[in-house]
Amino acid sequence: MESDDAAFAFAALGQATRLDLLRALLNAGPSGLAAGDIATRLGVPSSTLSFHLRALDQAGLIAATRQGRSLIYAVQFARLRALLAFLVEACCGDLGSMLDTITQQYTSMRAGTFNVLFLCTHNSARSIMAEALLTKLAPGRFAAQSAGSDPSASGPIPEVLALLKTLGHDVSELRSKSWSEFTGPSAPQMDFVITLCDTLDGQACPDFGATTITGAWPLPDPSKFSGSLAERATLLNEVYAGLRRRLEAFTALPIASLDRMALQFRLDELADPHAVAR
Repeated sequence: MESDDAAFAFAALGQATRLDLLRALLNAGPSGLAAGDIATRLGVPSSTLSFHLRALDQAGLIAATRQGRSLIYAVQFARLRALLAFLVEACCGDLGSMLDTITQQYTSMRAGTFNVLFLCTHNSARSIMAEALLTKLAPGRFAAQSAGSDPSASGPIPEVLALLKTLGHDVSELRSKSWSEFTGPSAPQMDFVITLCDTLDGQACPDFGATTITGAWPLPDPSKFSGSLAERATLLNEVYAGLRRRLEAFTALPIASLDRMALQFRLDELADPHAVAR
């Protein structure tokens, strides 16, 4: 980084609100925050916030992507790392190397832990399968949860648990639960929310926040299938296989390097079983 370039970036940071803004976005990680959420957190009028966002954007320290009518802002980690390295590279070689390591570890940590919530009506089959699959496919990278709009009082379908157990999944923590557990100020922030049915009994999906990326992967409902035992087993195997193909493709995505629009496109693309098969 050249001295003039660094001076321009440091000048953009030379104001208390902008420092608070950058810290808030660092805390949000790669998912970023909507402009409205930033204004609320900092208690800054939207017109004033726009001025500061523009200054940091022009300095290359943050970048915005559009989601619907909202602009989502996120830190440009590579740019920030280069700026900090500029301060130490001339005098503190070891510190500079340490800074590289710490920054890479921080970015990897933030980019490698994503909360994913799977939804269906009763949270007894499809979403339970998805939770178990993602937990096994990418341990440590994703925190998988599932819930329903009208969770089954009797819990997950026994045949589903039996299939998962046979295929090597830990089913001890799986239970049917309401999506209300994942709403409200104390609930964990979801990075992805994926519905697995055509409709949720006519109920509108809760608002999980402007930074959440949503998708819909419709699959047949095993709880409504009344065929023979052999036919039911075949259906469960097909649902499991369809979910596995999608989730294997999902976990292979370079999430940390894709912007929100690209992630949304890829998530929507996975709804098509033919696209997954290709």
